[in-house]
Amino acid sequence: MNFTRWSARLPGTQRRVAARRTDHGISPAHRGEGSVPAARGEFEQQPETLPDVPALDDFSVREILGPLPALVALVHGPEHRVAYVNDAYAAAFGPRRTGAAAADACPELDELGLLPLMDQVLRSGKPRTVKSRKVRGGGSYTVTCLPAESPKDGGGVLVFAADVTDHAEAAERLRASERRHRETAVTLQRSLLPQELEQPDDLRIAATYQPGGTDAAVGGDWYDVITLGAGRTALVIGDVMGRGVRAAAVMGQLRTAVRAYARLDLPPHEVLQLLDGLASEIDASQIATCVYAVHDPNEGWLVYASAGHLPILVRDEDGTVRRAEDPTGPPLGTGGWLHTSGTIALPPGSSAVLYTDGLIERRGEDIDEGVAALERALSGATGAPQVVCDRLIRSLGVTAEHDDDVAVLVVQHPTRTGASAELFHNAALELLGGVEAAPRARAFASGVLASWRFSPELHDLGVLAASELVANSLQHGTPPMRLRLRRTDRRLIIEVTDGDDHLPRRRRAETEDEAGRGISIVATIASSWGSRRTPGGGKAVWCEFALPA
Repeated sequence: MNFTRWSARLPGTQRRVAARRTDHGISPAHRGEGSVPAARGEFEQQPETLPDVPALDDFSVREILGPLPALVALVHGPEHRVAYVNDAYAAAFGPRRTGAAAADACPELDELGLLPLMDQVLRSGKPRTVKSRKVRGGGSYTVTCLPAESPKDGGGVLVFAADVTDHAEAAERLRASERRHRETAVTLQRSLLPQELEQPDDLRIAATYQPGGTDAAVGGDWYDVITLGAGRTALVIGDVMGRGVRAAAVMGQLRTAVRAYARLDLPPHEVLQLLDGLASEIDASQIATCVYAVHDPNEGWLVYASAGHLPILVRDEDGTVRRAEDPTGPPLGTGGWLHTSGTIALPPGSSAVLYTDGLIERRGEDIDEGVAALERALSGATGAPQVVCDRLIRSLGVTAEHDDDVAVLVVQHPTRTGASAELFHNAALELLGGVEAAPRARAFASGVLASWRFSPELHDLGVLAASELVANSLQHGTPPMRLRLRRTDRRLIIEVTDGDDHLPRRRRAETEDEAGRGISIVATIASSWGSRRTPGGGKAVWCEFALPA
């Protein structure tokens, strides 16, 4: 395309062409000028003459450094003798005598830690800087030491200090605020954790919580131990994925909810199912992991359910470590998942460890490597539960400056021998039904309690409770039925199981009623009672009697 031809049609083009013809296109003759063009130089614009500017060499050092708001000092030679200080330096620290050694004449340089630094600058010829150093008077300075050439031997150092007192005080106020915030979060976190762990009859338990270092915000790790009755114990550990007071507050609500759901004596997966829905209601933006496990001394198993948490580790008496791998569901608060329960054996002499990710997770390492490292540490960890907790934390390199908070729960199922074993007994009777089941149960309970050498009063109360529980099961339950008696060093437990899953409840019996008083009698004479559904269908009804100290 011929742009010259078509550009004439562009808007405004003709007006610009006419203007150029008027100003430049008319010949000199038409403008009344001579026919001979003027010399080329007459039409060129002459450069503007600029005033003279003084060179840098025209200024003295005092004229340059004197008015500066920054503090400037010039020292000379290996003894750093004072050659010059500017007005700002003299105003801050007072006038300095020329020729005196800086170590004597300028104590502020020593307070700032500059004398060794000035030696380095003098030797290396390279500048050095220190940030926000504080002097005794309260001011803070950022100081740069520069090598300065001198016509005399030895050279010198130019000290250039900027007053950053306001910035340092603001930073200190910010750090103090962060410390108060962290202390508040730590205090809240510790207050929401159990102040004293419940100690079941059959287990020995210890736990440790360690907040992250000063540079790490407090997280939402928690643990708990809940006695469920009939010798069963719930073990809980969890981690809210967040930091600060908000995570600690969410953790407290979840822990309270777990204790409430545990009182329902539900299977572990049902407890997590309820907790999952509650976590979404508490704070949809917060996600938490959790393991809920139940230990039954009669079965020797740990029944557990996991919501995105790390696997439970079990150490056998011979040092072998086993990992509870499955099942594991997504974290709490995600919704739409049906959790399931798994089991892992916890025989006498074994230990179980529940923990949060702060114990094993390291930057740049796969989390499976951390779990493997914990397994190696656990295989050689012996002693009391608290000793095992401390050894695991040391073995995994957790220090006071660790970048994440850590919670560890150690559970030991001790092996009892000798006199200690005599305090723990079990006895069970299968009830075949029929009219003879009740008298057989009473006779069995009477003989067992007598052999365990209980007092006559406790013997009679135990036989009465066993009779009432068996009668209730015969009337309202279905086979198979079983009566189980168990004693520990602190309590007598009587439990009856049957195949019907309808849980009994205590009710007020009217005067004319012939039934409905059995559970009320048991609740009156026993220290505590309760019921739960069993995994295979059916129910268990139990009561406990506290033994004299």
